[in-house]
Amino acid sequence: MIQHILDRKGSEVFTIHPTATFVIAALRMREHNVAALVAQNGDLIVGIVSERDCVNAVARTGERASSMTVSDIMTREIVTIVPTDSIAKAMGLMTRHRVRHLPVIEDGKLTGILSIGDVVKQRLEDLETESNVLRDLYVASH
Repeated sequence: MIQHILDRKGSEVFTIHPTATFVIAALRMREHNVAALVAQNGDLIVGIVSERDCVNAVARTGERASSMTVSDIMTREIVTIVPTDSIAKAMGLMTRHRVRHLPVIEDGKLTGILSIGDVVKQRLEDLETESNVLRDLYVASH
């Protein structure tokens, strides 16, 4: 469940206003050691700006990227999940929509963000637990 991941990693989400500059977004990502920021206008989520968006902007426009705004480069198609969704659902959404970050929405409010790294970490922990249980069952039966 997504809430389990948020309980462990925390629910802090770094946001940015869509009129902020590309440079401010890049600095904020570096400052907080995150790969994406949720673009919000008040409580309304209007996009996500990621490292990938920044690289694409530089590749497309060169030095002009530094004068662009978050709204110029952000991904506008937002795919969200709720805290009670499963890891499998999150993985499916990430794969189907080719995104690496899913904002977590509860009662219409942004309550967290799930990254592909969070999903991989959780899945590895789940597989390790399953492996240990199977090993214990095998040892107990012999």
